[in-house]
Amino acid sequence: MSNTTLTMTESLHQYLCSTGLREPSVLEELREVTARHPFCFMQISPEQGQLMALLAKLTAAKKTIEVGVFTGYSALAVALALPDDGSIIACDISEEYTRIAREFWAKAGVEDKINLRLAPATETLQQLLDQQQANTFDMAFIDADKVGYDDYYEQCLQLVRPGGLILIDNTLWNGRVADKASNDEDTVAIRTLNSKIHQDHRVDMTMLPVSDGLTIAIKRTL
Repeated sequence: MSNTTLTMTESLHQYLCSTGLREPSVLEELREVTARHPFCFMQISPEQGQLMALLAKLTAAKKTIEVGVFTGYSALAVALALPDDGSIIACDISEEYTRIAREFWAKAGVEDKINLRLAPATETLQQLLDQQQANTFDMAFIDADKVGYDDYYEQCLQLVRPGGLILIDNTLWNGRVADKASNDEDTVAIRTLNSKIHQDHRVDMTMLPVSDGLTIAIKRTL
């Protein structure tokens, strides 16, 4: 037993992936294609994708939201875990990046599960609220511009049902959230939201040292 989290060395990470990761071939291919992209660092890790898929299955999720798509890895991982009648509202603003996503969603046969909305995410989320879809989504994943995180969190908290999940990526931000000398706009935004969620009695929460930090919040039944 240990009362601290292990340091993830390169060799230990390789072991984790070789024995603890089951990555469908279409996801592996998408990851390899994205690795050649100049902004490849924006993609989640395969172990995080697997965790998200597992959480979707554990909660029997059918209706989900994704804020920030990039080349589509996280949406694809979740879509593969959803039942045949499951759906994702996927929010992004880049036609260029999501063109790759569309290609691989089609290749995996899940394109009908993913409704891509190319518009500012706050507009799409507000449209869902205006359409009386509050408390109807099972899970939301936030991985977009960091300054917008608080707005996305508040809107997703309205849209997710009691007992539903909100997953927030990059909450450890390569360690900068713990560095008092780091006060750039993105770091401050994440640090502020982390503190807010820690004290937010509308949710139960945990922050996991997975990839760049993943916060999992469960909406409480009030």
